[in-house]
Amino acid sequence: MSEQQGIGRRSWLKCSVAAVALAASAAIISPAQAQGTIKIGFGMALTGGLAGAGKAALIAMQIWRDDTNAKGGILGKKVELVYYDDQTNSATVPGIYTKLLDVDKVDFVVSGYGTNLIAPAMPIVMQRGLVFPSLFGLAVNEKFKYPNYFQIMPAGPKPLTDWSRGFFDLAMAQNPKPKTIALVGADAEFARNAVKGARLHAKRVGLKIVYDQTYPPRTPDYTPIVRAIQARKPDIVYVGSYPPDSAGMVKAASEVGLKTKMFGGGMVGLQYASIMGALGPKLNGIVNYDFWVPEPTLKFEGVEAFLAKYQKLAKGKGVDPLGYYLPPYAYAYLQVLEQAITATKSMDHAKVGAHMRKATFDTVVGKVKFAPNGEWATTRALMVQYQGIKDNKLETFTKPGTRVVLYPTEWKSGKINYPYTK
Repeated sequence: MSEQQGIGRRSWLKCSVAAVALAASAAIISPAQAQGTIKIGFGMALTGGLAGAGKAALIAMQIWRDDTNAKGGILGKKVELVYYDDQTNSATVPGIYTKLLDVDKVDFVVSGYGTNLIAPAMPIVMQRGLVFPSLFGLAVNEKFKYPNYFQIMPAGPKPLTDWSRGFFDLAMAQNPKPKTIALVGADAEFARNAVKGARLHAKRVGLKIVYDQTYPPRTPDYTPIVRAIQARKPDIVYVGSYPPDSAGMVKAASEVGLKTKMFGGGMVGLQYASIMGALGPKLNGIVNYDFWVPEPTLKFEGVEAFLAKYQKLAKGKGVDPLGYYLPPYAYAYLQVLEQAITATKSMDHAKVGAHMRKATFDTVVGKVKFAPNGEWATTRALMVQYQGIKDNKLETFTKPGTRVVLYPTEWKSGKINYPYTK
């Protein structure tokens, strides 16, 4: 799931210059020429628009490193992380990964966070035949079709449409069925992909599209957009948005009194503790994607122990204090890599990649198996509904029943409140 504002293209020369500059300021956790270690390198958003999420992911990755080393490492070798700040800027990524491989001599690389920061690394890892676990990119491999790409986000084997399938399946299961839909999203890569998938579903289920517009990512006021949607009187509204505009759309819907039967879908940021706390009861009734919530159906082995460690370390760091959304998956994609290296008893990328394509992995986010395109073999993109929220206290969102799982059926923890207006 790309979760950042659109970034303009920069020249490859500029990327190389940026990489040299990064060498002086990057955060590196690896002694030069270390012996008896396995080095894992990556770029991560530690400044810029995705810094809060990137820092949270880094905490999770450091927990994994410490847990792994406490158990004796991998193949008897200590694990070390080598990482640089990608500044939430896709132009820095090629230089970072080139330096990790050519200067730092890392053994493996994993991706940074988000579609726009994963895609620029793909040509480099493909050229060198590397295994490439990635963290929350939407449909990145649709273009590259690289066999050693492995996505930890549980979108499903057809990410473009699996991402929003639950929203539409839920809508069409209601009585009476909706007939019209409004589509709206930010004019940036993730949101465009999310709305594109929703558009395909609308056609699949026979919904008439009465509104289909994008908006600039830095739109200051979303009230006119919601009023324009309201004027078309859609039965349901699907939104593809990034954190600032997700919050803005929810506030505008509350202010305008949006009258529709379902509202939400692909709104990034509503999973973050800070945004949930700020919006509080305004979230009630929204049906939106998520990947892990504290519902009884999602108590995978190890996830609660991991979250306890994360929440302790996250205090005072300016990151999501709950860590439900991204951190478990940042831990899990390294678990997958660890298990593949251990199973093959090899550092050979061809052998490790071949194992990852066929094996099932046990992680803190449950069992993970990949489809041939590197996405999850089965979708587990949750659709959850905010229910019964009466205040803005962070503690509220730690309780079962505030984000009820509606889809997929095997993870369902409650019933939908329908329509949204009610």
